[in-house]
Amino acid sequence: MPREFVVTAPYTIEYRDYEEAPLLPDQVRVRAIVSGIKHGTEMSLYSGDTPFVDREFDRELRMFMPGEGKGLYPTRLGSWLVGEVIETGDAVTQCHVGDIVHGEMSHRPTNAISEAKIFPLAEGMQPELAVFTDPTIFALGAVHDAHVKVGDNIAVFGMGALGLIAIQIARLNGARRVFAVDRIPARLELARQFGADEALDAAACDPAVEIKRATGNKGVDAAIDISGAYGALQSAIRSVHPGGLLVSASYFKGDRGPLDLGAEWHHNRLTLVGSMPVWGMPHRCAPMWDLDRLRRTALWLIESGRVQVAPMVTQRYRYDQAVDAYRQIYERPEAAVKTLLDY
Repeated sequence: MPREFVVTAPYTIEYRDYEEAPLLPDQVRVRAIVSGIKHGTEMSLYSGDTPFVDREFDRELRMFMPGEGKGLYPTRLGSWLVGEVIETGDAVTQCHVGDIVHGEMSHRPTNAISEAKIFPLAEGMQPELAVFTDPTIFALGAVHDAHVKVGDNIAVFGMGALGLIAIQIARLNGARRVFAVDRIPARLELARQFGADEALDAAACDPAVEIKRATGNKGVDAAIDISGAYGALQSAIRSVHPGGLLVSASYFKGDRGPLDLGAEWHHNRLTLVGSMPVWGMPHRCAPMWDLDRLRRTALWLIESGRVQVAPMVTQRYRYDQAVDAYRQIYERPEAAVKTLLDY
């Protein structure tokens, strides 16, 4: 019997046996090869630093409401997974046993998923590269929301996988000058490798001041914050020119203290845009763009080599070492950009 892991309480992962459910007609069963851990959203669920701990999201009201004692735990974790099709439902027409596919699935040895929600692995593509489809979807959505144009000056705060990919997509969109901001030197070095003109260490300088001075005291046309930290969001606000655009694609957690909306935010008349292309949110260029087109474009960017992701793979663990993997990410976030689980 296969074994999956679940988070049963903050910082607590347990393995348990599970039974394979019968496939629905449109589903395939996928045996895992590799999956990628999300260092933002997943870690919030792992640590309990999320509104889902004691509230439920009412999809009709689009509001978090009291959870009526249900709580978050136990919960599975998951992101993007690559695996082999080992069984198909009666109505499946495009997938066949033996195909290597990838899509949004839980971290577990097997998953049952609709045929419409998976993609074939491109010929010659390494499976671990396909797991970057997920962060590329979010990074692409954030750059779209920032309306990056030829000649724009852009700042990206947070050099995790999403930020490093956003830098590359901003370059593809024609950004003239791209600033990267983080507190981890290794990530800033990757940012330079991926096309950032300047990589600013927020632990050693005031990046907003440096960005203003580097742009003739004006500021960037748009800042994209993908840090997950309120302090970085405040710095991003301070880096944008008056009347400019701030896009937040972060899953925020922790102390809200550093956020001061009575300062630059108010006096410079900035536009703040929340960026999240999932949970039923329409693309701001709908109907031409939707989540499916974002996914397919993200995959094209990786498959064509227009976005480089291989250098971001910095840690790999066996599936049975998930406890160690999540603990390491939480305790030493500076040690890795993207962590993979091998099955």
